[in-house]
Amino acid sequence: MVDVLLGLQWGDEGKGKIVDYFAPNYDVIARFQGGPNAGHTLYVNEKKVVLHQIPSGIFHENTVNLIGNGVVLDPVTLKRECETVKAFGIDYRKNLFISERTHLILPTHRALDKASELSKGNDKIGSTLKGIGPAYMDKTGRNGLRVGDLLDKSFTTQYIRLRLKHQKMLDSLNFHEDITAWEEEFFEALEFMKEFKIVNGEYFINEKISQGKKVLAEGAQGSMLDVDFGTFPFVTSSNTISAGVCTGLGVAPQKIKDVIGVTKAYCTRVGSGPFPTELHDETGEELRRIGNEFGATTGRPRRCGWIDLVALNFACMINGVTKLVMTKADVLDAFDELKVCTSYMVNGKSSKEIPFQMTRVSITPELKSFKGWKTATDKFRTSGELPGTMKEYVSFINSYLGVNINYISNGPGREQLIEIQ
Repeated sequence: MVDVLLGLQWGDEGKGKIVDYFAPNYDVIARFQGGPNAGHTLYVNEKKVVLHQIPSGIFHENTVNLIGNGVVLDPVTLKRECETVKAFGIDYRKNLFISERTHLILPTHRALDKASELSKGNDKIGSTLKGIGPAYMDKTGRNGLRVGDLLDKSFTTQYIRLRLKHQKMLDSLNFHEDITAWEEEFFEALEFMKEFKIVNGEYFINEKISQGKKVLAEGAQGSMLDVDFGTFPFVTSSNTISAGVCTGLGVAPQKIKDVIGVTKAYCTRVGSGPFPTELHDETGEELRRIGNEFGATTGRPRRCGWIDLVALNFACMINGVTKLVMTKADVLDAFDELKVCTSYMVNGKSSKEIPFQMTRVSITPELKSFKGWKTATDKFRTSGELPGTMKEYVSFINSYLGVNINYISNGPGREQLIEIQ
């Protein structure tokens, strides 16, 4: 069977650490969507590591890691990541596999991303400019190059044809970027990639399942950035929800068992787009400071606010979440009062549903207050040690969502994860 672990907010929920924690219980960790805009932060031997494309199980010697066909892969980023992993004494070639159907991000995709974002002016999405959107556009437009194409003698011809097409698009946008250095790195990285185990991903993963191996599908970004169900158009270019596992790895729906949803104890968002519970005051600044809320990939300061149970309930519903992990609970240790959003006032009417287009309506969060626990929780290791006020906070969230928080993360370390009995 396949378990799924994904984020339930706007990304940055701390999934990397959680995957790393659960990895020893699985035989295979597989990435099923997204690109190098996803930064999964881990702490290995007390050193911080940020993975962008390699599955977070790479630091476990007996765990197989698969980059699935639903991912768009930047060879240059992959090469750099492999060098980072190698510095920790890990032989990445041993346990890292790449699906031959995985689409490649080309240098011109990065240029198109930049050109598109600049052309939007004040309506920009907040793209990380990694070329992800244009790569997915080529995928759906049936133009893209895939990892399996590397092994074809006509690859260079295919590349030149697509590059020329992209250049015409850049010319029409009156955008000029010297990509000579990018191309040089790109082709070096392609040679590097040829050393990898490139596999037929769907047969590979289904064979593991038929052998009784335990598979964990690792999501990138968060559910509220899903291209269909997120806060469109301020979303990513892939399906970040559990349904994306089937198309992103080639597994049937009945093969999916548990869906483990990860949420912060509060809310953050990077880039543009609606954020109903965002705090523009000192409390928001304090959340950012204590939580060190800066993007793992971009370094951009994250927007901060109270936990949004309307959005979280929506994410649990569309994902079929069976278990919850709450991260960064220790960030709330310092606050006298905590608030949670229980409904939206939408154009003067109370609602517990996510509107079709959040940017077209006036949304005011309706908040319920809780007393803060005002206790340092980062040293706690058992649920019995948790303050009563924290348990009340968690209990209310469980009851609202109809899904229980099974784990609480109270710090960045592997050992700082409390199982709730």
